[in-house]
Amino acid sequence: MARRQQQADRALRPAMRSSGRPMPARHVERAFWRLIAQGTRTKDAALEVGVSWPVGSRWFRHAGGMPPLGLAEPTGRYLSFHEREELALPEAQGLGVRAIARRLVLQRHLSVSLS
Repeated sequence: MARRQQQADRALRPAMRSSGRPMPARHVERAFWRLIAQGTRTKDAALEVGVSWPVGSRWFRHAGGMPPLGLAEPTGRYLSFHEREELALPEAQGLGVRAIARRLVLQRHLSVSLS
């Protein structure tokens, strides 16, 4: 009876799949598509950016030969890790949001006036 229940449970549960290798960073894929746009062969472009040629061929095939993302580098909309840390330090010291903002404005003003 227990064996039959195990089989029934297995039939209802989806198969566990391996997550496989993690995806390369977007800047790597962006560099790959830039090389493709310049006329580089898929295999050569993949190897130049540091991924295997089957991965490059898969990217090309799945995207239908057209880049699925913009080739331009992202704008400064998002904070970098360093910028996040710079904001976290004063917060950890107990400074309020307004005090942190005053610091940022002062730093920006100094960097603009020095250049």
